[in-house]
Amino acid sequence: MNRGRRPRTVSVSLGSRGQTTQDFAVGIGIFLLAVAFVFSYVPTLITPFSASTAPDSAQADRIATDIVANYSTDTANELNATMLDERNDSSIDEFGIRQSLDGTPIDRVNVTIESFDGNHSYAFGSEYRDQPSGTATRVITLDDPSELGLECDPACRLTVRVW
Repeated sequence: MNRGRRPRTVSVSLGSRGQTTQDFAVGIGIFLLAVAFVFSYVPTLITPFSASTAPDSAQADRIATDIVANYSTDTANELNATMLDERNDSSIDEFGIRQSLDGTPIDRVNVTIESFDGNHSYAFGSEYRDQPSGTATRVITLDDPSELGLECDPACRLTVRVW
């Protein structure tokens, strides 16, 4: 038998690197996970410096529920427009907002009833100027929308904001 050397063949492995497709896929996968982690972690570094509205949202939800319960007629989610119109801004205290010892409100509350097209609205409470707030929204109807200068066809939106 002739035991000579085998002829050398051409290899596609690019010399002695030994990188395979699986190595490349694992490396890229780890890199993408690291990038995703960085993008999800960076916003949490800024969060402590923004206003928290979680307690305000719970309070706004409670106030919206109280309004629907206390001002409703016998029909579900239908509010008595005359009772709402007779309110004044000082009667906002009935919603149990926090106050200082001298009676100055700590929390501010704005209640707005508006038509879905946004052209007509009725509001009471503190003036809302687009500041961060806890918000609760309900879909309601009014027994006499013209009493409040609204056109609620088929319904209106009750929005309670607390800040």
